[in-house]
Amino acid sequence: MKKSYFILLLLLTIAAPFFSCSEDKVDEHMLIIKFQFDPNQARLNNFGQPSTIAPGNAAQSPIFNTISAHYLEMAPNANTLLGAGTILYHAPETTMGGAVAIDFSKSKIVSQGETFIKIPLSQVTAGSYEWMRVSLSYQNYQINVRNAGVDYAGTLASFVGFKTYITSFDIENATFPINGNKAQGYWAFALNDYPYSTSGQAPAGATTVPNPIASTSPIPSGSCVVTGRFANNLVIDGAETNDVVVTLSLSINNSFEWQEITADGKYEPSIGESVVDMGLRGLVPSYVK
Repeated sequence: MKKSYFILLLLLTIAAPFFSCSEDKVDEHMLIIKFQFDPNQARLNNFGQPSTIAPGNAAQSPIFNTISAHYLEMAPNANTLLGAGTILYHAPETTMGGAVAIDFSKSKIVSQGETFIKIPLSQVTAGSYEWMRVSLSYQNYQINVRNAGVDYAGTLASFVGFKTYITSFDIENATFPINGNKAQGYWAFALNDYPYSTSGQAPAGATTVPNPIASTSPIPSGSCVVTGRFANNLVIDGAETNDVVVTLSLSINNSFEWQEITADGKYEPSIGESVVDMGLRGLVPSYVK
């Protein structure tokens, strides 16, 4: 009896630290970033003002599949210069193509509602944040095209980052070998149900990048840092008792724009209608704590 008692006491003594660790362990709360696409959100220009479709052009609101971003930052106020806020994410870059470029092979690509990044709140600088900045880099969405009077659905890959190094990528059943850098505005397209594909380059500087605080906090030319304001400042104080989920709602309101040859509101590349803009048309960040 004494021997059994001794063995039980020994086992409890050995197990005590493990029970203690389990009781003391506290799950760390996270900052979670997700994307949302809204065709009804305001359509803005580069200065964050309402924008209409340019004369001679037409546009459509695409059906988004996936997106990727190169850089995320929260800014305390409108005077916070780019890079001086709290940087949450910076995607891998490479010089394989010569100049520094986003490494597409290492880009994180997500769909609507999927977690893009997840950071322990203990690693986020405490403060009150009014603005969110997102440098978008890649978009994949469905658009409609017309050819010889017939409408078709197709998938378009749009590279809107400052510069992207691409080895190759696939759309539907088409493969695009690049092995080099592509400037902002490079795009590739494939029909969903037919063996047709093509690619091109939108004009330099034509990609819309809304920044309502351009006068006090400008962004570099050729970047895709879309800026949006929280309805109420996001306050991080280090005493959070739940995860903080931030949703970045992007306006896709007529975000795919082309120059028309036949004024019918139908994108018809076979007659020479060319893409002029693929930029997102605004950012509205929100959060749940």
